[in-house]
Amino acid sequence: MAECLWFLFYDKKLLLLEEAKQFHGIPLSERAPLPSESRIHDLGHFQGIPCKALHIAVIPPEFPCALTDLRASYDILGRELYLLAGKGSQLIHWDCSTQFCSWCGAKTHAATPLSKRCAACGREFFPLLATAIIVLVRKGDSILMVRANNFRGDYYGLVAGFLEPGETLEECVRREVHEETGLAVKNIRYFGCQPWPYPNNFMVGFTADYASGSICLQEEELCAGQFFPRNALPNLPPPLSLARQLIDWWLEHPEDQPPLR
Repeated sequence: MAECLWFLFYDKKLLLLEEAKQFHGIPLSERAPLPSESRIHDLGHFQGIPCKALHIAVIPPEFPCALTDLRASYDILGRELYLLAGKGSQLIHWDCSTQFCSWCGAKTHAATPLSKRCAACGREFFPLLATAIIVLVRKGDSILMVRANNFRGDYYGLVAGFLEPGETLEECVRREVHEETGLAVKNIRYFGCQPWPYPNNFMVGFTADYASGSICLQEEELCAGQFFPRNALPNLPPPLSLARQLIDWWLEHPEDQPPLR
């Protein structure tokens, strides 16, 4: 059996080895370093090495490891390994939440690496992604930045929200900006996208220009928000986020439109 990189999760945290054979803390071995009855998920390859994800129920006290939040692992692992860890986290979340059929309640079983089938009624289940938009709104030499009530740190971010049934992504941008800040926007343009495994979101980024209105914050969602000029920006989101990618792009290309991708 070939050596694999093992992305091990315990209580929603990523297990990193403190010693022995590993890549930035990710165990490298033929078999899983810890026993588990959970399903093994194939994640693809990193530098030609097979990668697998596994949920661990128990960690022996003497096992030399540390546990880290998935977000915090970005600074340790780098982008490629972080994305693989995120994929593993999403697949484990999906597997754990679909142990039983939501139609008839019978047990489900693996049909393919990315599907499960009900043993009784035969219905199939696939990993579901919750699509959300995030938008950088420009007004002259300033951008709209907001602080959500659920932010952990002291940074400001960009307006974001989930796509609703029957809605286009552009309609979602207009609605979310208006609902959260009372503003109208124009010139909506696609920027890029990003998997966001917290636990199963998919972010789609846009830029837009201020059209009209005065800021009136949706207090159930936001505790602060205003237009910040480039020379007086607040604390920014972490580098792993699409919000930060949008802001960094704007700082370098204040007058440009995002490139077509």
